[in-house]
Amino acid sequence: MIDFKSTLIIAIKSLRINKMRSALTSLGIIIGVGAVIVMLAIGSGANKTVQANMESMGSNILTIRSASAKSGGVSMGMGSKPTLSIKDAEAIRKNARGIDAVAPLMNSSKQVMYGSQNWQTSIYGITNSYLYIKNYEIKDGRVFTKDDDNNAAKVAIIGTTVETELFGDINSIGKTIRVGNLPFKVIGTLVSKGTVGPMDQDDLIFIPLTTAQRKVFGTDFPGSVSQIIAKAESVESSNLAQNDIEEILRARHNLGKMQENDFEIRNSAEFQEKMKSTVRTFAILLASIASVSLIVGGIGIMNIMLVSVTERTKEIGIRMAIGARASDIRLQFLIEALVLSLIGGLIGVAAGIIIALIVGKLFGTAIVISVVPILISFGFSGIVGIGFGYYPAYKASLLNPIDALRYE
Repeated sequence: MIDFKSTLIIAIKSLRINKMRSALTSLGIIIGVGAVIVMLAIGSGANKTVQANMESMGSNILTIRSASAKSGGVSMGMGSKPTLSIKDAEAIRKNARGIDAVAPLMNSSKQVMYGSQNWQTSIYGITNSYLYIKNYEIKDGRVFTKDDDNNAAKVAIIGTTVETELFGDINSIGKTIRVGNLPFKVIGTLVSKGTVGPMDQDDLIFIPLTTAQRKVFGTDFPGSVSQIIAKAESVESSNLAQNDIEEILRARHNLGKMQENDFEIRNSAEFQEKMKSTVRTFAILLASIASVSLIVGGIGIMNIMLVSVTERTKEIGIRMAIGARASDIRLQFLIEALVLSLIGGLIGVAAGIIIALIVGKLFGTAIVISVVPILISFGFSGIVGIGFGYYPAYKASLLNPIDALRYE
């Protein structure tokens, strides 16, 4: 029987004799494991950030935009031809399957003023359902009432960017701002949602949809809107809802089988899934590149162990002469390689966590450190040690005792 405990003690003593060599041999594993953990932490953090950004914009959203108008043969872009209406939105809400909420809207950019301050921002004519769909929350004040909507009241809910630019530290509730030439009373402010890429989700003003239609934007087509957004009940139901919406609008707009849609539907679930998939692929790519360091570290272990076998040939001969079998010699060198790898793996895990936290602090990057990547990296370091340590161990076990004793 192989005395594993005695073999382990002998292997550890052998490593302690050449401390510097053992440390340098483990360095490749340390760098490899640390790099894998840092890359996975950054990749997971990026995935979490993307997911949070997508959720802040609203999840499972279907955006329906009106058609593109043409002038002199030139397309003016989607939304330039008024083909959608409030009645379309009502029909979608009542008849489309898998729909949680629907919100018609109009929007455009306007100059707004308060006192001597002015700011260019986006004005949205909405119903309260838009706040729910897009995950906007009221920080101070209130939402629109039925009276506001029925009377086309000149009231506004403003985002934090607009509030900061126009009011600074002053409480904006109850103050009057001017949108173009029209006075609007601020009845509410929004909880900040931050930016997603170049888009500032707080640089906007909400006004009642009826007010936008009748007093701010105006339209030659009463009841028309530039967009309708619908929130599906789940990711799974979004495709069903999209198909139903297309059928409903085609029927309402009297489009024949050969006619193209005079509207466009965009499914945020598809876009969000593509973004998540891209980030996951990027994280895997980073981890794969970092894993190369582990392979390089394994090659370093194999080279040093081969040198160690050569240097300790006489020692191997003595052990064999006093009764050690080939399996004992093989196990000793395998354990040495494994111990080197595991020690390097432990140090690499600690280094990787520390570096990941430092990177997150310095660059303001989201970092996610989880147990599974740590265990996988540590386990892989052990596999590398055994894999690359086997050949030197096997070579040592094949030595002839008599030749080994004569070796100088």
